[in-house]
Amino acid sequence: MDLHHLRLLRELGDRGSVAAVARAMHITPSAVSQQLRSLQRSARVPLTERQGRRLVLTEAGRALAAAAIEVSTALDRAGRAVDDYLDDPARPVTVAAFHSAALTWFGPLLGRAGLPPVRCSDQDVAQAGFPALVADYDLVLAHRLAHSPPWPADRLTVVPLRHEPLYVALPASHRLASHTTLTAADVAAEPWISVRPGFPLEGVLTAIAAAAGRPLDITHRVNEFSVVAAIVAAGGGLALLPGHTSRPGPDVVLRPLADLPAGRHIDVLARPENLHRAAVRTVLNALRELAGGPH
Repeated sequence: MDLHHLRLLRELGDRGSVAAVARAMHITPSAVSQQLRSLQRSARVPLTERQGRRLVLTEAGRALAAAAIEVSTALDRAGRAVDDYLDDPARPVTVAAFHSAALTWFGPLLGRAGLPPVRCSDQDVAQAGFPALVADYDLVLAHRLAHSPPWPADRLTVVPLRHEPLYVALPASHRLASHTTLTAADVAAEPWISVRPGFPLEGVLTAIAAAAGRPLDITHRVNEFSVVAAIVAAGGGLALLPGHTSRPGPDVVLRPLADLPAGRHIDVLARPENLHRAAVRTVLNALRELAGGPH
């Protein structure tokens, strides 16, 4: 049964005539009659009857009109509950992030005054796996290479957080450490530490190999940047590290590739409806302030 049709039945019982209902609802009398006939087709007994020239409710119609009041009241209560949920500034917000973003921003986010409760989770997934996380988290910090396909904006909202350069990491004692910039040819013959297949930084290593005209010697596959930095410092190979969200330590230096500038986009992904919540918007704004906005 259509709620609007039920409301018309109730109005007929309260106002006493089709004409009065039409005036109150700002529609024509024929439209009222047509919609009441539609409602009648869904009922097993007559809901209205003629008394002279007037259309009135039968006993069954009065019972259904009373039920319509209960339905309308319940829907109003449900709507108010949704409004309270959306407007509640203290309702917890769940945030997921890849490791280096979690390391960089979770601490400052949790230490920030005036925020709703934040529930943090680290998610080490391949680039293609980030959009699916919005089903389980209010906000998802995701990263992708600058020239990779965009996120599927038809089913989620994408909020750019910042652009981050990617640098070659090498031991401070390495023969190339004295260079202010490097080229693909400079580094292609070195052993390399790569992320696991499918993770964003792998594409840059592929581009380095293509620019140098030779395959890279991948000796280790590690996703966690702090572990990568430790291997680099120990002389285990070169690697790519992000310029803002990694902390390699004094034994590791970062150098840009002059002939192959590399970077990644860090974005916040969310289901559009989640951003209707005041608490989620508050946490999102805090993340944008902590990240300093897109660069």
